Amino acid sequence: MSRADELRASLAAVRERIARAAADAGRSADDVALVVVTKFFPASDVRLLAGLGVTDVGENRHQEAEAKAADCADLGLRWHFIGGLQSNKAAAVARYADVVESVDRAALVPRLARGAADAGRVVDVLLQVSLDPPGRDHRFGADPATLPALADEVARTPELRLRGLMAVAPLDDDPALAFSRLAGIRADFLSRHPDATVLSAGMSGDLEAAITVGATHVRVGSAVLGSRPEVK
Repeated sequence: MSRADELRASLAAVRERIARAAADAGRSADDVALVVVTKFFPASDVRLLAGLGVTDVGENRHQEAEAKAADCADLGLRWHFIGGLQSNKAAAVARYADVVESVDRAALVPRLARGAADAGRVVDVLLQVSLDPPGRDHRFGADPATLPALADEVARTPELRLRGLMAVAPLDDDPALAFSRLAGIRADFLSRHPDATVLSAGMSGDLEAAITVGATHVRVGSAVLGSRPEVK
């Protein structure tokens, strides 16, 4: 089987999962966008995916993302930066990423704004919120209590567009419980920012649970591309 055939089959399977989960939640599959995470996979795979109808691609390492976005600039793809973002890399990321999904602290905002301004563009921003249970350190994402101030900081920055929230279910927690907490966090967030309706949640192993609570975007890597190649 060719690589294109492999990707076609895996994409069909993932899209079927999305459609089934959306139907079970009383939603339309058209309301859930697929972001294919291509970390460690070559630009040739990105080109094949684009030919198969993929429009949104996710990356989480700046150097790899920057090079791949340049290699595939002719494809008209929407690039999502989804990894932990170092402050000294934020401006560079904003020069090529259409969406930065991992904004978790105010220090990133002016740096992203500077990069966006340098490139003459407006960058969409999602705030990454921690789903760790109460009483535990917030390892991946902002403490939910800090979201209002962070959201206001982004919303008043002209070079950035506040679009919504992103979250990752903790590996040592039940995804359904984690995403249930996310639903409550999102309801409060939307009461303050009703136009920021994007919810990026759910990956290869838990996309169904995320769709159940209203995810508008799911980030899928291995279920589409297979096991990641070894990085030497």
